[in-house]
Amino acid sequence: MASTDLISVDDALAHILSHATPVTRTQAVPLTECLGRVLAEHKYVPSDVPPADNSAVDGYAVLHSCVVAGRALTVSDRVPAGTAPKPLQPGTAVRIFTGSEIPQGADAVVMQEQVERTGDDVLILTEVSQGQNIRKQGQDLSQGDLALARGVRIRPQEMGLLASMGMHQIPVLEKLRVAVLSTGDELVEPGTPLNPGQIYNTNRFTLMGLLAEAGCEVVLCETLKDTREATRNKLEQAAANSDLVITSGGVSVGEEDHVRVVLEEAGNLSLWRMAIKPGKPLAFGAINGTPVLGLPGNPVSVLVAFMVICMPFIRKCQGRTDAAPVGDYLPAGFEVTSPSTRREFVRARKDGSGAGASVLAFSNQNSGVLSSTCWAAGLAVVPEHTTIQPGDPVAYYSFTDLLS
Repeated sequence: MASTDLISVDDALAHILSHATPVTRTQAVPLTECLGRVLAEHKYVPSDVPPADNSAVDGYAVLHSCVVAGRALTVSDRVPAGTAPKPLQPGTAVRIFTGSEIPQGADAVVMQEQVERTGDDVLILTEVSQGQNIRKQGQDLSQGDLALARGVRIRPQEMGLLASMGMHQIPVLEKLRVAVLSTGDELVEPGTPLNPGQIYNTNRFTLMGLLAEAGCEVVLCETLKDTREATRNKLEQAAANSDLVITSGGVSVGEEDHVRVVLEEAGNLSLWRMAIKPGKPLAFGAINGTPVLGLPGNPVSVLVAFMVICMPFIRKCQGRTDAAPVGDYLPAGFEVTSPSTRREFVRARKDGSGAGASVLAFSNQNSGVLSSTCWAAGLAVVPEHTTIQPGDPVAYYSFTDLLS
């Protein structure tokens, strides 16, 4: 197949995403366990947050119209946080603390640094305006408002917001169940001595880590024998027990590359070979209705293809509605002198900060150099048919953003 037969990254991604079906299974989990999960239903505010006016500072609650320059006020009460206040006695002040509920009749709080206290009297040293240093009831959330929408991926800040509404059991979508299959008779598990012709199975562990970061549940993780029958049997088993099957290797044109052929013969192969570098021989199809993403076997290709293609598909299957990551445009600290017909994702990292930041590329971009992904902190994108000179703007995506 000529290079002109390759499918563009954009067209391939659009095709793959059109086959993504969001999970609908739900479960309730404790608030302490909902980090990274996807909210299964809209959450409306059951009552105002905060539930009453409260003080934003340590100080003295007063009625601002009773404050007269040079005239002290008697301190009539003390309201620690967490206690119900008594109404403010006319012409007095109440000692109050951050988070304490504002007494009825008070409409301002004066910071303790802005008063002089002598015994039970306080002299206010500043002008006082109505509402100062008061956090109003419902200023954060108002009863009945939509607080969080279905499809939101819960971060620490969403956990805090749910807690502020008193919610302790959170309805979430079940985790996407993913089967991971590695291909190759040469693959050996770490901890086993290598015989001639063998290598350690790196892709299995890269994919397990990526899927954990992505909030998925790995339900099957095995290495396939390089036979057509074994490949077909294991793909069918994996498809029956998962929402998505991800394979590494077996999708190129070699005699021992069986994944692509099995998809054609026993399932459906709807996409093969993308104009991407690295990762060209990526395949997409289905076995018995379960989607299969067939990644190349080279370790860097697995990482890049997962972040660029698999991750958007996973987000959609997870039912997420948050926006896809947006890259930064920064000056290139590298050059590309030979334009490619494929979109290249360069292992890179930012150098410097602010206006002086640039993007550096790892010196060896070979798809077998996995150490480059440990040096890098993200991917720089070189568009098709493009050369890059130092200083030219390039799109840069951090690994953290790509996996979030």
